[in-house]
Amino acid sequence: MTAQVLDVCVVHQLLPDPGGRAGVTAIDKRPVDGPVKVGPYGLYRDVQADRKHHGGLDQAVYVYADEDARRWSAELGRDTPPGWFGENLRTTGIDVSGARIGERWQIGAKVVVEVTKPRIPCQTFARWVGGDDERGWVKRFAQAGRPGAYLRIVQGGKVSAGDEIVVVDRPAGALSIAEVFAGG
Repeated sequence: MTAQVLDVCVVHQLLPDPGGRAGVTAIDKRPVDGPVKVGPYGLYRDVQADRKHHGGLDQAVYVYADEDARRWSAELGRDTPPGWFGENLRTTGIDVSGARIGERWQIGAKVVVEVTKPRIPCQTFARWVGGDDERGWVKRFAQAGRPGAYLRIVQGGKVSAGDEIVVVDRPAGALSIAEVFAGG
């Protein structure tokens, strides 16, 4: 199976997040049609409300695997559509949490990204997922060990749903996203 981008997601709307550092959250991401420009700080038309913890150059794009999303959908008994995890890219055919720190992917014809770090679940994520309806969500998500990955943009361009993802460099001996997340 070829690895590919299933969906490209950007912020749908900023939502109030009284418990969060910025007072608003940009976690409400939804798929968009057509190509989306990618620059050093991520996807055009996307927003990172708290760049210190969820953005900046080393956390420009958050990617989550559809295989992991489907597992959560079955476990939670509800749909986890593209963007539900706050991800910018929903992928298939690539083990995102198994990716190595420093690994580089080419997405489509031009974009090159580098895997930088795992997503650390926070209380904003817990509130987004369901607050009291999903008590212990952060702990559950963390224990699953499938956090998804943040990416740094090495070479910009445009990404679209359906773009192929090719691993172009995998550093020998580097820890995986899952290993770093587990404290490896």
